Amino acid sequence: MPATAAPRPLHDLLNAYLANFDMQSREAALQSVLEAPRDQRLATLAAQLGTPDAELLKRIATDTGLPLLGSLQADNKAVRLFPGRLVHDYQIIPVKLPQPDGAAPEPDEPEPTTPLHLAAAWPPDAQMADWLRTFTPRPLVWHLGAPDKIHQLILQHFGVGSGSLEDDEEGYVAPEAAAAQEADVDEDAAVVRFVTDVISQAVADNATDIHFEPQENELRIRYRVDGLLVQVPVPENLLRFQDAIISRLKIMAKLNISEKRLPQDGRINFRSNGTILDIRVATAPTIYAESISLRLLNQKKEAYTMEKLGMDAEEQAQINRVLDLPHGIILVTGPTGSGKSTSLNAFLRKINSIDLRIVTVEDPIEYEVPGVNQMQMRPEIGLTFAAALRSILRQDPDVIMVGEIRDGETADIAIRASLTGHLVFSTLHTNDAPGAITRLVDMGIEPFLVASSIELVIAQRLVRRLCTECCKPLPVNKTKLREQLAILNVDPAEADALDNLMAPCGCDRCRNTGYRGRVGLFEIFRLNEELHSLILKRESTRTLAQCARRHGMRTLEQSGWEKIKAGLTTMDEVLRVITVGEK
Repeated sequence: MPATAAPRPLHDLLNAYLANFDMQSREAALQSVLEAPRDQRLATLAAQLGTPDAELLKRIATDTGLPLLGSLQADNKAVRLFPGRLVHDYQIIPVKLPQPDGAAPEPDEPEPTTPLHLAAAWPPDAQMADWLRTFTPRPLVWHLGAPDKIHQLILQHFGVGSGSLEDDEEGYVAPEAAAAQEADVDEDAAVVRFVTDVISQAVADNATDIHFEPQENELRIRYRVDGLLVQVPVPENLLRFQDAIISRLKIMAKLNISEKRLPQDGRINFRSNGTILDIRVATAPTIYAESISLRLLNQKKEAYTMEKLGMDAEEQAQINRVLDLPHGIILVTGPTGSGKSTSLNAFLRKINSIDLRIVTVEDPIEYEVPGVNQMQMRPEIGLTFAAALRSILRQDPDVIMVGEIRDGETADIAIRASLTGHLVFSTLHTNDAPGAITRLVDMGIEPFLVASSIELVIAQRLVRRLCTECCKPLPVNKTKLREQLAILNVDPAEADALDNLMAPCGCDRCRNTGYRGRVGLFEIFRLNEELHSLILKRESTRTLAQCARRHGMRTLEQSGWEKIKAGLTTMDEVLRVITVGEK
């Protein structure tokens, strides 16, 4: 478009973009775009046109004459000019433009004639501009920005769900909500919206848990993302709604809201943008109020393959050889949150076929596997792992998965099932793979049964994966690296062959952490004749580990070092998840 041409009205632009559609399809597409929330309109239109979001955003900026900002920095002095609900509804944020070197600092109180720069996720309309002018006399200068960046800045400065809990005295009512104002102004409706916003944001951030933690002067909310807890920015007035929020969560989980002295457990079925969640809810009384933890289980989530878990070709080959066996036990060990159930699920999908009957008993069922008979453990009615396992053996299974071996009775039934011709998968809580053997013996299982039934033990950990968008190679401090390799029981001389290692930097995609997603570390323990003899002699875990390493077992520490050299993670991450002195 020529530089001198006047910007075209947005409605005309949308019709031009959809010109290749027939009349009916164009009207439907146009309606779906305009009915979407402002932060989703770009993605909705891009999907209609089959165009990447970034490319379409540049096109809209050119055609509307609005400058496109690549990097965004909020104007902290102006950010509170507008109520949170307005900012959320319109997806706008006051921004500061880069100042030339030597420019005079901005005054604390800008003049009424000083332009106010606003970044928007979607081009503004007249109604939107009129609303904003009621809150400031300053002339508005509009810019476009990436919707995800603007959304992140809004959350950072106003808090998750701040648009829901806005105080009434602000006077702003979203145009989309005006028709429903009378039914939607009470505190209960605001709390319902807030809880929905918190859970939806957790889904968007790929969080596995949400914690509502009452403190002396605040209600703290934290997400667990990539294994670490992250504090969520919340509205300033959140404490006023604390009791209502706790009650709302208990109502959703069908718990007794009047019982505040005892812990309670429940579950919530939650839908968000096409995502179906099974949320496990646990309450616990604290000195200030009830603390509530939510475990988010997305049963429709894309399942992991062994490759996606981070297993290299050699590790996959070792496991595949055992998966082809007709009977025996495969155990996955590690602490809570180390991905044990995810690995077992990947194994099940690997062997799943029409000629195998696979039955599982899990607590909880984290992934749905097509064609597999999955049973949810319910100890409150007597359906424990042991009871379910006895029942499964009468179901003519070929493969059995037991979510966890927690006691000697379950261990005994699982081992006898493997000895009678079944392939059995399960998990244990031990620090390393050889430790699973001594744990079973400690549970009262005879060593000869353990040696005869266990085919493979996999110990694993999850470390954060470096963000591929922003990580970069940095020079190695070889002295420090040699010390760290010694801690990992890896030959320190390996440091001499390296000049650079990948390091985290931080960007918008990874929330400036430098990491996005996780990758597994694996220690694969395969029994052989020498190990059989040592088990029968009730040798210690240390002796079993030393023997396994002589026969080529790669330890968790060595697996971590391989991931570091491959540029997938960092030494700090490996040292964080592997406790020094475990072996």
